[in-house]
Amino acid sequence: MTRLEILGVEGMPEIAAGADLAGIICEHADLHPGDVLVVTQKIVSKAENAMAVVDPDDPLSHKPLVERESVRVLRRRGDLIISETKHGFVCANAGIDLSNVERGRAALLPEDSDRSARRIRDGVRGRTGVEVAVIVSDTFGRPWRRGVTDVAIGSAGILPIVDLRGTTDAHGREMQVTEVAVVDELAAAADLACGKAAGIPVAVIRGVDAAWLGTGSVADDVVRSPADDLFR
Repeated sequence: MTRLEILGVEGMPEIAAGADLAGIICEHADLHPGDVLVVTQKIVSKAENAMAVVDPDDPLSHKPLVERESVRVLRRRGDLIISETKHGFVCANAGIDLSNVERGRAALLPEDSDRSARRIRDGVRGRTGVEVAVIVSDTFGRPWRRGVTDVAIGSAGILPIVDLRGTTDAHGREMQVTEVAVVDELAAAADLACGKAAGIPVAVIRGVDAAWLGTGSVADDVVRSPADDLFR
């Protein structure tokens, strides 16, 4: 029987600019080789000081930031903006978030979330000698479906996409187009342990198939290029 364990890392302190995320995680998590660390974008942005000041009394004061952080606006409806960021992400309000941050502050997306993931992975290895993979996750809405889910916006030490093309299904038929975004699936699974308001910003996923561990990045492997996108 295949088994995955998802362990929320509890007891972590409030993260401030310049915080050593790898060191803090190592102090609070028992890490094993092959574990996948899923780290929420919010604490990465806080540690990297990807924050901006907004007017705490104006609920729309972050809108100029949204315009600034967008390379293209796709849709506007009332106060909602769906835009493309410089990272290639298409999301609400350019990924700018006011939740789980102090009043008068807004969290921006990290400059390079793949690099952020590599930095955390290298830091864990340097402190413990343990090889882990790292996913930086964020909450996204989805076209044509209600509700939000977490996806990967950065990764290190894990194949972002597992390509099943050329393999056979349970009935012996060769699969022609199946590519599995395992980093997104793991990010969504980790959110079940972290929650949106539980104050648990990191999860450890144990039991991930060793064949999924490897090199790649969300920016290069997951974000669909405009040439391949039927909706842009």
